[in-house]
Amino acid sequence: MQKDFILITLADDDEDDRMFFTDAFEELKINTVVNTVNDGVALMNFLNAAETVLPNIIFLDLNMPLKSGIECLKEIKADSKFKDIVIAIYSTSSSEEDIENTFVLGANIYIKKPNNFGKLKEILSEVVTLNWQYITSGLNKDNFLLRM
Repeated sequence: MQKDFILITLADDDEDDRMFFTDAFEELKINTVVNTVNDGVALMNFLNAAETVLPNIIFLDLNMPLKSGIECLKEIKADSKFKDIVIAIYSTSSSEEDIENTFVLGANIYIKKPNNFGKLKEILSEVVTLNWQYITSGLNKDNFLLRM
């Protein structure tokens, strides 16, 4: 069943980053539903809850308490019920090692958190638009790798 909106989940322990993220989507003219969680344990509980409609895209911070983004990425990729979810790493790190590691583990997109709201909106718009094109054209999301 094709939806006319994109379900997005952000896992990030920084309250300001969650607020900027949701504010950016409110200003963009893209049909999205955004959920946020503040750590990796909350993300995995959300994804595994029976009543959850799985997101199309998860934006995943690497450095979170309780369970890191890397641990979440490994769990998500190990469970076939999450195979259709695009994983966008959303981190302050620009370490080549982090970028390479997350792609090897199955992330589709690596985004270094921008330092201004305008750039954030531009990046989120591009990521969601590209992802929507993959969804609607039936392209293989396993080949969808993007670094921003």
